Amino acid sequence: MQALVYEGPKIMNMRELQVPQLLEDEVLIKVEVAGICGSELSGYLGHNSLRKPPLVMGHEFAGSIEKLGVGVKRIALGDRVTVNPLITCRVCRYCLSGESQLCPNRQLLGAHRPGAFAEYIAVPERNVYKLPENLSYEQGAFVEPFACAVHLCRIALLTPRDRLVIYGAGPIGLFVLQTAHVYGVRNVVVVDLNESRLEIAAELGATVVTNIEKAVGSSLGSFDVAIDAVGAGVTRQLCIKAVRPGGIVIFTGLHEAEATLPINDMIRSEIVTKGAFAYSTEDFETALEWIGQERVNLLPWTEQYPIAEGGACFDKLISGPGKVAKILLKP
Repeated sequence: MQALVYEGPKIMNMRELQVPQLLEDEVLIKVEVAGICGSELSGYLGHNSLRKPPLVMGHEFAGSIEKLGVGVKRIALGDRVTVNPLITCRVCRYCLSGESQLCPNRQLLGAHRPGAFAEYIAVPERNVYKLPENLSYEQGAFVEPFACAVHLCRIALLTPRDRLVIYGAGPIGLFVLQTAHVYGVRNVVVVDLNESRLEIAAELGATVVTNIEKAVGSSLGSFDVAIDAVGAGVTRQLCIKAVRPGGIVIFTGLHEAEATLPINDMIRSEIVTKGAFAYSTEDFETALEWIGQERVNLLPWTEQYPIAEGGACFDKLISGPGKVAKILLKP
């Protein structure tokens, strides 16, 4: 099969690889589309310790069932499916308590195992979800990143009256905006330096700014919830500055490993901070359900390219994608 292989910083090449062999509880999926994730951009640049070359990346995807392992019962040949790419042990305290994303033995397709930037991928049956008839493969590939937003908003305890600020108008920030709308939140400010991405956020109903201090003035320090979907030291500090005493800050961006925060101010103001990593099984299933109900959509701002152009697509997303929220690769 043909696959896009990450072979070093900013080096991706098409290679001929063997079609994966199945374990008895696995299915072989013919990949139809696979999205490029922001974490894979850092991997492409050589800044992500999870992604070590040579590697087939890709964990946001949808496709059809090509072959079944001998023990597979629930899935049938030809089924249209999407996949939860977090493979967990199912027996630890976190898996048993509904927090499978914290499983110490978790593995991510496209990082610990070969991913979906290929014609075929092998996946445990338990991680596979049938797509409703009304959903396209493209929408199926959105379920994984949308699940991150569902998880984030759930632990942020959003209510319809909250004032929310989101730093970062990338795919996760835009999905968080749409998820907040599902929760009934209408007072949302999105901050980014990329004016093209801010145009998308504005079309989705947010107030958009490139400099929040100039834009909101005396309102700074009065947001109920702030979300950092960038992961830079400066955006983490700005989130702390943005919320009211007793406010909630959610950190989800992984751009920088270390950051300095005003801990004394956080203590005196009783600011609550939480990390948000990936999603639980429940979050993934909720994301699939809500996309099926057409509560969220990034298709108008999505582009699709042949997988052979994957390297150029990574470069485009890094250098400046314009008014594009997502790029999908098609084997």
